[in-house]
Amino acid sequence: MNKNDSTPSSVTMRQWAFILMIAVIGSLIFWQIKHFIPAFLGAYTLYVLSRKWMFQLTIKLKGRAALAASILMLTSFVIILLPINGLLSILSSRVFPAVRQSDKLWTSAESLIHRLELQFGFTVLSEENLRNLGEWGVGEMQKLVGATLNGFITVIVMYFVLFFMLTEAKTLENTLYKWLPLKEQSTVHLKKQLNSLVYSNAIGIPLVAFLQSLVALLGYWIAGVEEPFLWFIATCVASVIPILGAGLVYVPLGIILLTQGMTTQGVFLLLYGFIVVGTVDNIFRFWLQEKIGDMHPLITIFGVIIGLNLFGFIGLIFGPILISLFLLLIEIYRKEFNEKQAIDTNLPPV
Repeated sequence: MNKNDSTPSSVTMRQWAFILMIAVIGSLIFWQIKHFIPAFLGAYTLYVLSRKWMFQLTIKLKGRAALAASILMLTSFVIILLPINGLLSILSSRVFPAVRQSDKLWTSAESLIHRLELQFGFTVLSEENLRNLGEWGVGEMQKLVGATLNGFITVIVMYFVLFFMLTEAKTLENTLYKWLPLKEQSTVHLKKQLNSLVYSNAIGIPLVAFLQSLVALLGYWIAGVEEPFLWFIATCVASVIPILGAGLVYVPLGIILLTQGMTTQGVFLLLYGFIVVGTVDNIFRFWLQEKIGDMHPLITIFGVIIGLNLFGFIGLIFGPILISLFLLLIEIYRKEFNEKQAIDTNLPPV
């Protein structure tokens, strides 16, 4: 066949061959750098949060983009990464060993449940299931902490990528949007929604966890829990775990108080946790959705579960974004192609 053959069939074959070659090389590259995906996602998160400040600071520094990027990177490291690493280090060194090595928690819980079973005449929760539930909760928290404490190389790669993203922001964005096979209107919509999702999760999820933990701290202090600030840190981490959340902390603490004979304090802490802490969580989420961005609670719950398994700690942010992006792309596809196809075939749009 002549290489210059330009028949439709030959053009199509060359096109598919070229796409296949790109796909194979791209797959090999992705396979080799897959462990650094959390670093790229983290860099993108910090880029979205820093983008506006980067442009303003570059103007003030008379175009010295490298200096502006270095200042913002140092600021994000001091304000975000150092406090998180410090809090999780305390949690890892003090809370987890106490929970795993001490039988006090399990003995207290089993004693209370056994009394309830005798009083009401039915099995509430078997000893094995109780321990499995506790082990799962602690395991999830340790997975979350481990993904942060063991990510030194990830942090280096993240800031390395972030530096070039900030210093070449306009070129990067223009190139990316040229590659997207979308109309300009859809591209702008995608950019706006994606940035909103990053803000909603990167700011919303940690802020809700912090505010909820502050409310829980007040309950720990009133109930007379030992070292309430330590359990405040534990609650901050537990609050981002789907479904059980802060209950992984205040329920065991309440049970321990009950079995120690502090019935009033124990009942108060359990009621305070279920009623007050649980309620303010919904209030804070609703308020933040109004201020930052709207995201359905089911998307947040399942997104966090998926994200932690896929991306580690950064999955707290990008798990919900992944689901939201999937739904957003379906919406854009409908607008980009189905409506055009409907016009071409004289059918009503989907």
